This record gives sequence, C-alpha cells and structure tokens, in this order.
Amino acid sequence: MPAAPRVRSALSRSLDRALVLVALLALMLVVVELALFPLTGPAGPLLVMLPAIFAVYVIAGLIAWKRRPSNGMGFLIVVAGFALYLGTLQNTGVPVLVGIGAVCATIVAPALVHLLLAFPTGRLPDRTSKLLVASVYVVSLVFQAPLYLLDPQGPFPPFAVADLPRVAELFGLFQTAVATALSVGVAVVLWGRLRRADAAHRRVLIPLFSYGIFAVLFMPLIAIVLDRVLLVHPYVRGYIQFAVLAGVPIAFALGTLRGGFARTGELEELGTWLGTASASKEPLTTALAHALGDPSLRLYFWAGDRGEFLDADGRVAPARTADSRRGWEKIMLDGRIIGAIDYDSALLADRKLVRTAGRIVAIEVERARLTAELRASQRALMQSRERLVEAADRERRRIARDLHDGLQVRLVLLALEAQQLATAPSAAVPERATRLRVDIDAAAADVRTLVRDLVPAALVERGLAAAAEDLADRMPIPTQFESDVEDGAIGDLVEATTYFVLTEALANVVKHAHATLARVRLAVEDGRVHLDVEDDGVGGASMGAGSGLRGLADRVEAIGGVITISSPRGKGTRVQAEVPCA
Repeated sequence: MPAAPRVRSALSRSLDRALVLVALLALMLVVVELALFPLTGPAGPLLVMLPAIFAVYVIAGLIAWKRRPSNGMGFLIVVAGFALYLGTLQNTGVPVLVGIGAVCATIVAPALVHLLLAFPTGRLPDRTSKLLVASVYVVSLVFQAPLYLLDPQGPFPPFAVADLPRVAELFGLFQTAVATALSVGVAVVLWGRLRRADAAHRRVLIPLFSYGIFAVLFMPLIAIVLDRVLLVHPYVRGYIQFAVLAGVPIAFALGTLRGGFARTGELEELGTWLGTASASKEPLTTALAHALGDPSLRLYFWAGDRGEFLDADGRVAPARTADSRRGWEKIMLDGRIIGAIDYDSALLADRKLVRTAGRIVAIEVERARLTAELRASQRALMQSRERLVEAADRERRRIARDLHDGLQVRLVLLALEAQQLATAPSAAVPERATRLRVDIDAAAADVRTLVRDLVPAALVERGLAAAAEDLADRMPIPTQFESDVEDGAIGDLVEATTYFVLTEALANVVKHAHATLARVRLAVEDGRVHLDVEDDGVGGASMGAGSGLRGLADRVEAIGGVITISSPRGKGTRVQAEVPCA
C-alpha cells in the first residue's frame, strides 16, 4: 500500500517562499562580496573562503528552518552566518563597509555561543546561559571599540578619536582574556548538559557539543597560541580558523538531520490535515509527530469501560514511570478525557504547545479512540472465541475419555457376562442374571448422568426457572431463590447459557466462598434475562483468578451479554449476568 501523501498547509508553502527569498539574498551578498574582494593577491584563496563559509551557514540554517519552521535554531544559524558576513566586510576596500566590518569583526563569536547554548529548542533555557550569551556579546562589541577608536593605524582610521595604540593593545589583550574565561564557562555548561542527557539525546549532543566546546575554546586562543607561541604564518592561521568556523553550521545541520530539533510550530498543518480526505491522511500519531517534531511521540486513547489507555491498535499503554524526560499531556473534549500524548519533554519543553496540538486534533482523537476501542473489543472477542473453542474441545475430549474408559469398558464386560450366562449351569443362571441386570442399570445410570451433564433434564423438561429452583434447593447451604421468568419466554440457547452461569456460580460458592447463605434471582426486564447470584462468603474472586469465571464471561459475551463480578475481600461475592432474550 503506497504511503499517504504529506499534508502541507498554506503556512508551510508561504514559509518555503520566504526561505527562497533569504537564499536569493544570501546568493546576492556572496556575489557582491566576491566582486569587491581583491582576489588577485596571495590572500585571494583565503578571501574566497569567507563568502563560501557564509553560504554554508545560510544553507545549514535554511535546512533547519525548513525542518522546524518555528524553532529558533534555523534562524540563529542564519543570523550567525550574517554576523560572520559583517565581519568579513573589512576586506572589501569600500570605506563604509570596512567601518561596518571593523565594528563587527568579532561578533560571530557570541553568535556561535548563542547557537550552542540555545540548542535544541532555539531558546536559552536558564539564567546562566542568558548571562553568558549577554556577556560574550558585550565583550565582542564593547571591548572591540578601543581597537578602532584609539588607534589611527587600526582597523578603520576614520573612527579613531585618539592616538593611544598601547591602550588599544591592552584592551585587545583584556578582550582576549575575558573571552577565554567566558568560553571556559560555556564549555562547562555544555559539558554539564551532556552529562545530564539520556542515551537517546546523547547520540545527537555528543558530536555537536564536542565540536562546539572545541570551537568556543579555539576561537579566543587561536591568536595567542598560533601567533605568539607557535609563530604560525597568518595565512595558515586564517585557513585553520575558517575551517573551524565552517564546521559549526555543518555540525548543527547534522544535529537537525539526526532529530535534534523539536518542532514548535506548524500546528496549522494539523488543521489542514484534518480537512483532507481520510484516504489521503497519514496516521494521526504520525501527523502529530511531524507537526511537533518528536519522532518518539506516542498517542493513546482512553477506554472508559476498561479504565485504561489504548494505542491505535487497541493495545494497552505501558505503565507510566517517574521518568522526568517523558511528558504526558491528557487530551480533553467537553470536559472529559479522551486520550493522552506521550512525548519527549527534553525535546518539547513547551507543554502548552503539546496541549494546543491535542486540542486541535481532539475530534479526530475521539474518532480514533472509538476505533481503538472497537479493535480492542474485536481482539477480546477473538480471544473469547478461542477460549470457547478450547473449552469445547476439552469437554469433547473429556466425554470421549469417559465413554472410552468408563462406559465402553463396562458394556464390553456386560457383553462377556451375557455370553457366559448362555453357557452357565441352570442353577447359577438366576443369580448371574440378577447381577447382570444390576450392572446394566448402573450403566444406564452413567448414561443418564452423562446426558444430564450435557443438557440437564430439568432444564429440557421444565424450563429455566424450574431447573434453577431445583438447583437452588439441592445446595448444601441455605439458598434463597426468586424468579419471574415464564416458560417459553426465552430461547433455548439463552436458557442453557444462563443455567450454565448459575451452576458455575453456585459451584464456586460451595467450593471457595465458605458462605453460610446464598441468594439467586432470575428476572426478565427490557428484553434481557437478568441473573443475580450473591453470597456472604470471604470474597476475593476475580476474572483473572482462574479459568472458571473467565469461561463464564466468554459464554455470556459470545451471545451478546455482559457479566460483572463484585467481590471485595471479606464481604462476599456477587455475580450479575445480563443476556438478550432473543
């Protein structure tokens, strides 16, 4: 069967057009920068890398933006690319652009820190992260100012207001030291998140955070280690620095493709999905997982009669644990529970978003819930039929064994006795004939017992009410009997089923209840036979305790009836069965 086509809303199509415009703008900026760069000198290959890295950021950001439209990560990656682009404008030779590049020379560093600390939701999760990002932005913009304000020979001489190159150099060293300390703080925060992550999230976070920790530590230290310690040529340092910068968006793109982003938007797609033809819909759980961006999302439906949640196939939902990494949001309709969403709370931090998605699909959930209940009922019916077939097969085997091992052996012995009687002395014939008659009567009694076990004679001859009263009279404990069932009012199958339930229920009273009193009531109301068997015994009976009560339920449900058992410990047992008369 071919897969159902993916439903796309007007919002999704509008987003596609906006992303195309962003891509065209980025392409135009790349062309302008390549046209302005002096590519003929020895630094030409190095300069070509700058717009190429900018393109990598934009492409990775657009992929993330496309996959998770309202998640801030895609936007942040694109912004980081434009921050990098602003810093590279120093190389254009155009005075205005050079001035912009001088001011924004290091702004890409806080943009990268913002990216790393906001992953995967696109939002900074705590005060520590917000403080670190704000501090890095201040260091990048404010501490960068003395380099072009106090040095006429600096990045952009027209901005210089004083000739203090030594002071500008000290500010540069101070900027590097503070940036290094903040980078260590960022690395500690990322390492802590990595340690707290579960195995499923660690699969995505390990490569991304490992590279991110390396990048944020590498950027501020590169000038010190490569320039002043290792005395690396500036062009070589540039290639290394650009390679590290280019790897950051690639790492985020891989995180996106491996499921690291939670979709926090596109709920409009759920509304569009609801309006499509049923034949073209993908499953409801799949649609929710796509809209919310959580591949582990599971949808369950409330089965009120069973008091438990079921999945789409009618299977019981697994027991919930105290795992803080899994969220559970109930779906309500008209003030009642109709289902629940089990989701990854680390991926979907906004619980209101899940609740909104549940409200959008509530009507569809109700339809799917009824379908799940029907499937569960069908599965229970199939299991009941299987148990009935097994019980009937066991009964046939028992009857065959009784006939073979008991009655057949006795008849063979009687036949031998009759043959021997023909040749016996005349004096012994009367005694042996009398013994043969006794044995034949015993065999006939066994036959009558077998027939009674199959179809009780009282039930066949006098009807349900008389047979039930006779059964109550033969109970070893006092049994009250009440009935308003008239002869011929119900069919043979209903009579036999009701009688079987009564015999089994009374047998359980005798065997297990330790009761001193029992009550039996038979009634016909609204076209249904009502049987009520109650005792004052020890209680504690349940459907799962053995095959007897389960067999009763199977027989009753097979003809469209229902059976309920109430048996609190120490307060007796009450078995109630309702069976259609027809």
